[in-house]
Amino acid sequence: MIQQFISQATGDSGRGRGRKILRIIAGAFIAIFVLIGISSSFYTVSPESEAVVQRFGKFMTIEPPGLHFKIPFGVDSATLVPIRRQLKLEFGFSSPGATNPDQSSDEPELERDMVTGDLNAANVEWIVHYMISDSRKYLFSVREPGATMRDLTESVMCEVIGDRTVDEVLTIGRTEIEAESLARLQKILATLDMGIRADQIQLNNVHPPVRVQSSFDDVNRAQQEREQMINEANGQYNQIIPKAKGLADQRISGAEGYAVQRINEAEGDVARFKELLVQYDKAPAITKQRLYLETMNEVLPQLGSKVILDEDAKQFLPLMNLNPGAVVAPAKR
Repeated sequence: MIQQFISQATGDSGRGRGRKILRIIAGAFIAIFVLIGISSSFYTVSPESEAVVQRFGKFMTIEPPGLHFKIPFGVDSATLVPIRRQLKLEFGFSSPGATNPDQSSDEPELERDMVTGDLNAANVEWIVHYMISDSRKYLFSVREPGATMRDLTESVMCEVIGDRTVDEVLTIGRTEIEAESLARLQKILATLDMGIRADQIQLNNVHPPVRVQSSFDDVNRAQQEREQMINEANGQYNQIIPKAKGLADQRISGAEGYAVQRINEAEGDVARFKELLVQYDKAPAITKQRLYLETMNEVLPQLGSKVILDEDAKQFLPLMNLNPGAVVAPAKR
């Protein structure tokens, strides 16, 4: 049709020129076709990913990071899967600049509203950290792995929250909730064998609904004050009771030591008395004299100097200057 148009426009003399134009146009189309084929034949896999190659939709191979070739024009297709990058899913909130299309939900407020085991409401926000362990299973085991992962995680968290009271969810049960929900999620992923490994579940923000926030704050303050008073009482108890016990133990130990000392002294006195009694029984007069002399030896030094005179002496005044500190006692016959 184009050739007829050119022939009518130029006449017989322009037929050669029209054929030349057709060749140029055909050559341009062929060159564009070749360029498109060459440009779509090569692809690059980043260091954190690997490429799953399909031919007419059928799995062919997995290519490592680097530059690779594939048949163009839809014959081969390469899907990049980030198996060396840790991914995360956010529930109940959304962070800007997310690179994972499944990272957040379009309606996060619906995810964070949960009911606890005692029929109270709580707003729960959490994060799931996971990695793709098998790119082939990740692409072909389930239809939408990212959405499936979100549904499984939300189901597990609702189940775990529903088994606990609101006080456990808001205060003391956060660590147990994280550990139990992670264990349940890992068990489900292992059963489905979808090529995903869950590494961590972290509760980000847990609080009561806005309408009852003030009441919950009052309850929390009262509980904190109670705990503070209990801790102070325990501190005083730990300070006074051990001190009293130590003092009692010290006095008991002192009394026991004194009792042992007195018993030992008494037993020593008894032993010495028995030894003296044995000697006295052998020689009563000599033993009596020895005891008298030993006693006087202990008593007289405590009395100072003493001058003994005959009771018949009439003039003893000149003797008074012999020892100014001496005590004069008349001798008795």
